[in-house]
Amino acid sequence: MEAVIFMAEPVQSHPLREPSTASAHTQASAAGPTATPAPRTSLRPLIGVLVAAGSVGALLAWHLPMPMAGAAALVILCIGLWATAAVPEYWPALAFFLLATLFQLAPAQTVFSGFHSSTFWLFFGGIVLGIAIRHTGLGQRIALLLSGRLGTTYSGVIVRVTLAGLVLAFLLPSSMARIFLLLPLIVALADRLDYRPGSNGRTGMLIAAIFGTWAPAFSILPSNAPNMILAGMAENLYGQQFSYWSYLSLHFPVLGLLKAAVVALLVLWMFPDRAPARDAAEERPTPASMSGAERRLLAVLLGCLLLWLSDGLHGVSPGWIGLGAALYCLWPASGLTPAKCINEQINYASLFFVAGIIGLGAVIAATGLGEAAIDWTGRHLELSPDRPLGNALALTAISTLFAILASLPGVPAIMTPAAAGLADTTGLSLMAVLMTQVLAFSNVLLPYQAPPLIAAMQMAKLPMAAMTRFCLALFALSAVALVPLEMAWWRLLGVL
Repeated sequence: MEAVIFMAEPVQSHPLREPSTASAHTQASAAGPTATPAPRTSLRPLIGVLVAAGSVGALLAWHLPMPMAGAAALVILCIGLWATAAVPEYWPALAFFLLATLFQLAPAQTVFSGFHSSTFWLFFGGIVLGIAIRHTGLGQRIALLLSGRLGTTYSGVIVRVTLAGLVLAFLLPSSMARIFLLLPLIVALADRLDYRPGSNGRTGMLIAAIFGTWAPAFSILPSNAPNMILAGMAENLYGQQFSYWSYLSLHFPVLGLLKAAVVALLVLWMFPDRAPARDAAEERPTPASMSGAERRLLAVLLGCLLLWLSDGLHGVSPGWIGLGAALYCLWPASGLTPAKCINEQINYASLFFVAGIIGLGAVIAATGLGEAAIDWTGRHLELSPDRPLGNALALTAISTLFAILASLPGVPAIMTPAAAGLADTTGLSLMAVLMTQVLAFSNVLLPYQAPPLIAAMQMAKLPMAAMTRFCLALFALSAVALVPLEMAWWRLLGVL
């Protein structure tokens, strides 16, 4: 599952921000016995995953070395728990660290390798930047400026909402943070445009905002968790570093721009409605002048973006750029984050998740389980070096199946350790094999595969039927049109 990043509530008043309830929530949490008890979780998925993991490990132990069988059991355990959400996302990661170390499946340096991956620190930097954006009020200002005048036609509203989400993906690394930032604004705009709850216009605006800022962001390296997990594992296992610019040029023309256009056109086709009742500029609050903290944070964001885009020139990994930005934001004198940000605002569950899934991939590779999976795949699929396009499509199909069964971040966890063997079997370059994963985890069949979609659906009070229909339609169009176009683009660039 994609890690959930909760943005910090502001601790000071600001003309662009909504009133905060964080203080009351903190007090209630500190009250001990009076706090609301956590909802009880069904034990059935947990027991089912534990039984499946134990059974797989026991069966494979008869045919494979113990470290390999243990790694397979850990894969079933962790991916199963992440896919079913039977426990919080950090629990399988911590269980992986314990079990892999306790049973000596791999050296400790391999088990905990996720923590020294630059991708881990890029993820950490994204969390801190998200907190700073909310704390300073820059987030609300950016959202208002991006919304601008939505126009007088329904098609203009949908196109501009989609583009606003796409632009925001370049500025804010966390997809969950972008959704939390955009949706309250889109709901307010829908009210002013007289699109009532349940209407096509309101549903269309909300889906355009959600998918406009989430789906194309898989083409922007720091903007979604599966991207960074793939980058971290590729660096950890093969020393393969993805530069911001090369990743963007490889994916953004098709999976970014064209996918955003498909999102907008699909919304207009599936949720048609009348023109807005009145101009969105009416009754819109006039933003106050930017504070010093907002200006400093904007300079940090633009500096990060510039350094990320030029990393092919200076050679500094995006992770260390993100960490440097986070250090400045956490510096007390900067005033960009709350005083107790590290202690109270950082979502460590997401960090453990990323480190755990990167480490899981490293253990899969170290035990040889990935090579065994390659041998099995080669025997059953009959991959041949003389069919590069067919091989790429077959690998995309396999990754898509894992995305459906094991959620989106499960794709790099399973496929990346096997990438070198797949490259030898198929005759494709290592980069081409790795990039077929992006085609898979950027194309979602059903909402459950991506926690940001589930959270957005609940936050916006969208019906499951509407989200499911849209996911199915976008999946079909992407598979039929965008995947072949992406392959053609790769051939043009010499990747295939």
